[in-house]
Amino acid sequence: MLYILLFILAHFFHHLMTALVVPLLPFIRDDFGLTYAQSGLVVSAFTLAYGIGQLPAGWLADRIGPRYVLTVGVAGVALAGAAIGLSLRYQTLIVLLICMGIAGGGYHPAAAPLISAAVPAPQRGRALGLHLIGGSASHLVAPLTGVLIAGWLGWRGSFIVLSLPVLLFGVILFTILTRHEIRARAGRAAKAGIADDAADVPTRPALIAVFLIMTALVGAFTGSSIAFLPLYLVDVFGASEQAAAVFLSAFFATGIWASPLGGAVSDRYGPFAVFMVLAIAVGPLIMLLGAARHWSLVALVMLGISITLFVRMPVSETYLVSVVRKRNRSTVLGIYFFAGMEASGVITPILGHVIDIYGFRAGYTAVGAVLTVIILFGAVIAATLTRKRRPHTIAGRTA
Repeated sequence: MLYILLFILAHFFHHLMTALVVPLLPFIRDDFGLTYAQSGLVVSAFTLAYGIGQLPAGWLADRIGPRYVLTVGVAGVALAGAAIGLSLRYQTLIVLLICMGIAGGGYHPAAAPLISAAVPAPQRGRALGLHLIGGSASHLVAPLTGVLIAGWLGWRGSFIVLSLPVLLFGVILFTILTRHEIRARAGRAAKAGIADDAADVPTRPALIAVFLIMTALVGAFTGSSIAFLPLYLVDVFGASEQAAAVFLSAFFATGIWASPLGGAVSDRYGPFAVFMVLAIAVGPLIMLLGAARHWSLVALVMLGISITLFVRMPVSETYLVSVVRKRNRSTVLGIYFFAGMEASGVITPILGHVIDIYGFRAGYTAVGAVLTVIILFGAVIAATLTRKRRPHTIAGRTA
């Protein structure tokens, strides 16, 4: 349990910096006089780099161990965030957001395999769900704290001030990982039989590929929609920047209870089946977001989107660590995070361009419709592959 608590804290501090970009976007937009497309590029610069960083980080974590990769994912993000706070030009901001994304790319591919190896297989979903509490809590705290500081010191001050505790925890994390050799202990636990043997025999690669594409696109379309949420509330519903930040914090607060719930449901019913239900629901919810005519309806729709988002996260991670070989888990998780973030980085400025021309409602409706078609098509393929595999699998896991 202490290991899980350590990673909950690490997850919190990791995202304390990365979660600042979206809630501070109205301040950044006004400071530089940006269009919606340029505002989308601010988010995409970080998201694309964050996704690219997942691939080499996952590979490195499998080969040199997670200690250094995890440390860079926390302390490196803090240093880049402090530099962002010193940026005076839009172009400089974009470059530094890319640096922060690359530095942060190492956290998730290294953390999830360690957590999954440290608990019995039947509790894997719950452990990964608890880990996500840290990220949800930081997405709750960061918008409120960031906007509060921005009202006093400007948006640059938010990045500088919050980078200090993140950097301090990064040093503490490195010390603990070095002293207690968490990876070695988790490895000994796995050899003692805590980890299941099924993961040594990978499931059908085609089914894994379809799952990766579907979960990555669900995350990407959801993330792109969320990126414009503060601007949607400010420009369409007349909310203040502070009110939009509170709304965003409430959205991410859902993850504090939805992520553990998702892990528990995944352990009970199987991650693949749970994912399919969630994936089919997301597209229509995004379309409803565009159709909302009052902020209260926006709140209800965003509650539904947040539940699907935070339940899906531990479900997807549980499935992937359960169906690939242990020695490749960080690499596959790196591909998973890479795909979702890169797709989001591409979709976000496109959505911003559509919003510039046709408005928010048309943009959200189009995004939701496209995602719905993609997921239904993917569901048909997955169902076909699952039927072919059924004699050899149980609940989406390898026999």
